[in-house]
Order: sequence, then structure tokens, then C-alpha cells
Amino acid sequence: MEKRKSIKSKILFVVLLVISLAWIYPIFMIFINALKEDRSITTSTVFQLPTSETFAGLSNFVDALTSKGFAQAFGYSLLITVTSVALILICCSMCAWYITRVNSIISKILYFLFVFSMVVPFQMLMFTLASTADKLGLNTPFNICIIYLGFGAGLAVFMFCGFMKSIPLEIEEAAMIDGCNPIQTFFLIVLPILKPTLISVGILETMWLWNDYLLPYLVLDRKKYMTIPILVQYFQGSYGKVEMGPMMACILMTVLPIIIVYLVCQKYIIKGVIAGAVKG
Repeated sequence: MEKRKSIKSKILFVVLLVISLAWIYPIFMIFINALKEDRSITTSTVFQLPTSETFAGLSNFVDALTSKGFAQAFGYSLLITVTSVALILICCSMCAWYITRVNSIISKILYFLFVFSMVVPFQMLMFTLASTADKLGLNTPFNICIIYLGFGAGLAVFMFCGFMKSIPLEIEEAAMIDGCNPIQTFFLIVLPILKPTLISVGILETMWLWNDYLLPYLVLDRKKYMTIPILVQYFQGSYGKVEMGPMMACILMTVLPIIIVYLVCQKYIIKGVIAGAVKG
């Protein structure tokens, strides 16, 4: 019996190792091509390691940083990500608290609407959304977070509600007896308890927002504002020639920060998901 379990675990290890290598391989290809000269990326040497003839050093990274507005696009992506995640965490946690503590038909309908929003494809409403955003003036990096709040609320409310149901009601009642009003109870008592789910939701939303291409492309004025994913497609030289070297360097500099954040914080994601599945 133990021998059979050992064989199964070894097979599972090999399968997971192959899957991991399949996920890592594209990032490795981006890395080695970011170090090559442009002409070497578009030929049969694209899958080969850099040589003395094809090695470009850090020139591609310098071009990506200086010639295409990388710093400005990075700043806009950072602004959109930080403001949107902060808005999602605060508003959705408060909404989940209301849904779980107020047992009414309205709260139940709200919960099911949030859950239903996760299964609605973005393509069904993207053109209407773009038109509405223009009319309401939500087409800048400074207020697009309101749109992201609507799209990110489904997953956030679902996870927060799952965890909120595991918090004993007696803790909040004790805070009320001590003189806390509902706002103080939430921010001083409930919010600190929500830390595992706050971190996990924040990381998941950050990964989505940082890498999102379609929504900013449809909503933002690309002549004034470009996020990092949009900037990648503008690495074109004369006559529409794509500058593959700087583009690979830009992709690498964009992907690495979010990978590092995920690797550092992945344990919190698991804790938050498990905590949210205690009850519900």
C-alpha cells in the first residue's frame, strides 16, 4: 500500500514538474530574447541562447525605458492598479459585511447579483461600457478605478462573504456594547479580522488589473494615456517594423514585478481562500 502511494506521488510530481516547466518556458524565452539584437529574434535563432554575435547587452532595456514612454505608462498602470485595488477592498468588504449581517431579501438579491456578475463575459458589454465611460468622463487613469470597482466586485464580495460568515457575531456585539458605532465596529474590529482575505483578494485583483489590456484600450484616450500592456504594441519603428528587442525587454520588466509579488504572497492567497471556505 505504501509502495503504491509512493509511486502515485512520484507520478504526480513528474506531471506537476512538466506543467511548471510549460508555464516557465515562455518567460524564459522572453528573457533570452530580451538580451539579443533585434535581427536575431526574427530568424531561426529565436529559440537559441544569446551568443557573442547576437548578444545586445542592456541596450534593449535602455531603449524600452527611454524611447517609448515606459516610465509614464508604468506610472499610469501603477496609479490605476493601486486606486482600483484600494477601492475594491474597502467598498466590497463593507458591502459583504452588510450582506452577511443584514438578513433580508435585499441583501440576498445583492449577493446573487454579485455572484452572477462573475459569469457575464466582458465582450457582451464592452462597447456599451466604452460609450458610457466617455459620457460620464470615466476615461482617464484617475477615475477608471470606478469601472474596475464594478468588474472586480463580484469575486471580492464572494470571497469576503465566505470569510465574514466565520466571524462570530458576539465580537461585534461586544464592540457595540462598548460604545462603537457601526463604522467604528467595521474599521476597528471587522477589518483587522479580515486581513487574510484582504491580502488574498488584493493580490488576485492586482494581478488582473496590472495585466489588463482590453478595458484600458477601449476606455482610455490612447493619445494621452497608455498603460504598460497597451504600450507593448507600440514598439514599432519606421514602416511599421516591430522592434522585437525593446518589446521583449518591456514585457520582461512588466512581468517580473507581478511574478515577484505573487511568489512572495502566494501563501496568503491560499490562506485567504481556505478561510473564506470555512462557512458559506
